[in-house]
Amino acid sequence: MSDQDQKPRSLREFFAQDPERADREFFGRVANPDRRGFLRNTGLATMAAMVGTSIPFHRNMPIGFVPAAMAQEDVLVGKDGLTLLNDRPVNAETPPELLDDAITPTNRHFIRNNGIPPEEVDAASWTLTIDGFVDTPLELSIQDLRDQFEVVTMALTLECGGNGRAAFDPPAKGNQWTYGAVGCSEWTGVRLKDVLEKAGVQSNVVYTAHYGADTHLSGDPEKLPISRGMPIAKAMTDNILIAFEMNGAELHPMNGAPLRLVVPGWPASTAQKWLTRIELRDVVHDGPKMTGTAYRLPNRPVAPGEKVETEDFVIIERMPVKSLITHPANGAEIGTETEVRGHAWSGDRTVEALEISIDFGTTWQAAELDAPVNSGAWQNWRAQVTFPQAGYYEVWARAKDSAGEMQPFAIDWNPKGYLNNTMHRVGLRVS
Repeated sequence: MSDQDQKPRSLREFFAQDPERADREFFGRVANPDRRGFLRNTGLATMAAMVGTSIPFHRNMPIGFVPAAMAQEDVLVGKDGLTLLNDRPVNAETPPELLDDAITPTNRHFIRNNGIPPEEVDAASWTLTIDGFVDTPLELSIQDLRDQFEVVTMALTLECGGNGRAAFDPPAKGNQWTYGAVGCSEWTGVRLKDVLEKAGVQSNVVYTAHYGADTHLSGDPEKLPISRGMPIAKAMTDNILIAFEMNGAELHPMNGAPLRLVVPGWPASTAQKWLTRIELRDVVHDGPKMTGTAYRLPNRPVAPGEKVETEDFVIIERMPVKSLITHPANGAEIGTETEVRGHAWSGDRTVEALEISIDFGTTWQAAELDAPVNSGAWQNWRAQVTFPQAGYYEVWARAKDSAGEMQPFAIDWNPKGYLNNTMHRVGLRVS
């Protein structure tokens, strides 16, 4: 049976197998010489119904084109309210007001992919290899992990290193995340440290290297979409998990099912999804997205738009101090009294204080700040606010961490748009 004769499992797969055939059969569209298509009346009506409105420029659509609104329905199954930034690879963020829960529900956790997720994710047959400079290489099933190591559940914060990129001027290339590439779910698994200790970490080990079952966007099986790692000292801390559950259930497919790393406090790119192998190396890992300018910052402040040589970039490690306002939502209409609340976090540190301002930073009010429920979790905060009269207000939030670092009003520009931890602001109309 040919690929074209196999029944596709989704609209996206139908179009991927043979875009011209899919266009012809699904929408009745035929190609003209410039590879644009003409949607016949029934096909146009079908597509318009699927996206929920008319399509004024439908004649300009390339053959095989799947409208993003249709793609979103397909790739965000099991998610609620996320904003799709890209569907190849899939990247989607959560509006701040949907992150109001103390523990992020699975259906509200952001998605950050670099490649194409695997189709075969059978937990019963999945294996994890531990090799490289170890005394005893291991091959472990998920059941082996459960049986041979202590199973723990921890609330752990994951944040994309590019969260906040959309605010950079001049713009930085990459997914234009605003605030929602962050979440703090409860993850269940075993400590990476325990597994590495059983394998026997040799004295020359410098770095870990992580490998997953996702494939490169090109389809080339010899290419990896991402393979990052971390210093062995970080890997041996107590709050890094090899996780097989999320919020008490199986991992969501877009969040790495059936097995992934969870590395709080560092860019979530180190937390390999669809995890199949961890190699211990005697050099800094040089896999895809570890070299060049990926997940790296200039080693000095640079002017906006300045060209920086590749050798002047250094690897990002801990994430900076940051906070998020989750209630009220930006643009909300409220009364003169309200509770303002949200979350705060700071890499490997704790947050010691959270303040808010309603007068554009002239005065600040301390918020009630909870301790983290465990190491690696964000901290929840709240404050009662009384506005003096009706009108437009902005609520600003800033966190200060255990090392005394405080969120700035603005940060220095960098070419890749990483680590934007400027104060979160929401505009409110008080009646």
